[in-house]
Amino acid sequence: MLTREEALKILEEENTPPHVVEHCEAVARKAVKIAERIKAAGHEVNIQLVETGALLHDVGRAQSHGLDHGFVGGVMLRGRGLKEHAHIAERHIAAGLDKQEAKRAGLPPKEYIPQTLEEKIIADADNLIDGTHPVPIKVTIQKLRDERVPEGSIARVSELYAEVEALASSL
Repeated sequence: MLTREEALKILEEENTPPHVVEHCEAVARKAVKIAERIKAAGHEVNIQLVETGALLHDVGRAQSHGLDHGFVGGVMLRGRGLKEHAHIAERHIAAGLDKQEAKRAGLPPKEYIPQTLEEKIIADADNLIDGTHPVPIKVTIQKLRDERVPEGSIARVSELYAEVEALASSL
């Protein structure tokens, strides 16, 4: 299993901009806290994968700052033999992109929606961090509306947040 140090080394090797690395570290801290709450509530979750996946979720920003950065990161990580991490990178945008949204964004037309619990935790944590600062989900949703993100995508962000929160508090 990939370690935190190895994940940080990959970000360095890929020349990931420092502000992106700082964002990834903030998302990793938030994701681990969420994962620990979910584990304490009695659910199986791979906390090490959550941490390293969150650290690498934006590695694609070393090559692109567009909507395709998740896809680009997936290609980069798959090239390193990190299939689980590649899925995390591809599926973390908001609460994922469906096939039609992916096609409109110029990505290969397939579903890019978080599937595993670890993927969902990381996508949710990313939605709760702006730069390096925690933000309430309401702020993220308003930002998405301001950016004219389709309502279907915004609804998925809300649903993902509700799902992850329910798991974290299901004691």
